[in-house]
Amino acid sequence: MVRTLELRFSSTAGTTVTLRVPDPKADLTGQLVETAMNGIIAGDVFSSSGGALIGIAGARIVQRETTDLDLI
Repeated sequence: MVRTLELRFSSTAGTTVTLRVPDPKADLTGQLVETAMNGIIAGDVFSSSGGALIGIAGARIVQRETTDLDLI
């Protein structure tokens, strides 16, 4: 199963910007992720078409499972 950490930020343009991190550590906590997100905002290390990242809109871990189908 593929896991992806999605970090969602609000931007100066009023849009939501999502950063995706593949294969996050299994023991992540909300506090650890929030601290990292605040560091990203404070460091102003990413830019987007929606402007600078200015706030936290949320975070989640997405799990995706792929099953191949047998074709005739």
